[in-house]
Amino acid sequence: MFFNRAASKTGISKDYLEMIRTCDNVIRFSIPIRRDNGTIENLTCYRAQHKHHKLPVKGGTRYAPDMDLQECMALASLMTFKLCIADIPFGGAKGGIKFDPRLYSQKEIEKITRRYTMELAKKGFIGPAIDCLGPDMGTNEQIMTWIKDTFVNMYGESNINAEGCCTGKFASQGGIDGRTESTGLGVYYCTRTLLNDASFIKKSLLKTSGIKDKTIIVQGFGAVGYWAAKFFQKDGAKIVGIVEYNSAIANEDGIDVDAAKAYFTQRGTFIGFNGAVEETSMDPTEFMEKPCDILIPAAKEKAINQDNCDQLQCKIVVEGANGPTTFRAENRLEERGIIIVPDMLANGGGVTCSYFEWLKNLDHVAPGRMNKKYKEKQNMKILETMGYRLPKNSPHMKNLAGAREIDIVYSGLDEIMSEATKEHWDYAVANDLNFRDACFGKAIKKIHSHFEQSGLMI
Repeated sequence: MFFNRAASKTGISKDYLEMIRTCDNVIRFSIPIRRDNGTIENLTCYRAQHKHHKLPVKGGTRYAPDMDLQECMALASLMTFKLCIADIPFGGAKGGIKFDPRLYSQKEIEKITRRYTMELAKKGFIGPAIDCLGPDMGTNEQIMTWIKDTFVNMYGESNINAEGCCTGKFASQGGIDGRTESTGLGVYYCTRTLLNDASFIKKSLLKTSGIKDKTIIVQGFGAVGYWAAKFFQKDGAKIVGIVEYNSAIANEDGIDVDAAKAYFTQRGTFIGFNGAVEETSMDPTEFMEKPCDILIPAAKEKAINQDNCDQLQCKIVVEGANGPTTFRAENRLEERGIIIVPDMLANGGGVTCSYFEWLKNLDHVAPGRMNKKYKEKQNMKILETMGYRLPKNSPHMKNLAGAREIDIVYSGLDEIMSEATKEHWDYAVANDLNFRDACFGKAIKKIHSHFEQSGLMI
């Protein structure tokens, strides 16, 4: 419905739009797993490759009990548009396995992951030049490292770039510094850019610019929600509410993000947390409805829907998750003047950093390693030319050092997210479109332009 609404405003013919909408390749298969208790279980697996106009295709790997083929295809198409918005040269993909990893042992998850990787490889659905997998809900650095290790053991002798078959790995296993926090950091960069734009402040319900003293509620406190909250708090915002699947906490004076994370990690719940004025485990989603400037849904799809959208008291919504707002809920919120910053823009930090990791794997050298010392010496020479000479033990020496890997990742992510945000907000204003239609429409036009220029294979 989102696609159709935005596509109808592009002026592109229906046949082209149908081609852009359709997934190029989709696969579904089953794998057997022998549980620790000796029983055999069959798990359903998926992988969808939306568009091959750019290669490799790129997308997350989701382990979830409600995973299905339609969700997989929808998320693959969303990934294509997300990549177009950030101008990253990949096509979109998505995949996963239908099971709840919380109910399986580490040994069982490893066996499942390695078998899934082997089956994808046999079917041509993984590889650094074909389909680069990434982490998603239910997967992490360990799982991505198992995927990499399985693929490298199968093809490493004949493919020097085999390590680039997936991203989100441990840094010591071909990963990149900053990947863990990249999606949350991207949410922060995107929001910061908008809150410093006069036209956005004028159109929104916010009265003042900047992040300082803005009140924020985060729904979902995993890799996206936690890191987004951490960066916002560091920049002076107040995290007044945190909502998880089993509990929620609120404090108008602000919540210590790191303390809340440590407590939840240890206890598995927010109940009893000292930094909260209010808490609940009955219906945690009700805490999304408390007053705030910014609501960040950073968990699952359809978190904001027609049942709760009228009760929300936020001024803007920044989508940290994939598809957290339903079509009808968005229409209702926009009628109330609440601007929604769409997932395909705000959620793009993770795949942007994955792009950096893929480049690192293909380059076989860490970003900045070749010129770090050169930059440091160059900065020293500039100071000496100006008549300054710092002793080597000076505390100011660290400001002259060349960029580390994480400095380059943060800088590149800032550049891509900030530019994409400004470009698409300006496009929305210039064409009198809502923010999602602007992002969708511009991405659709980019894909259409590609096929117009290159033609179609006969």
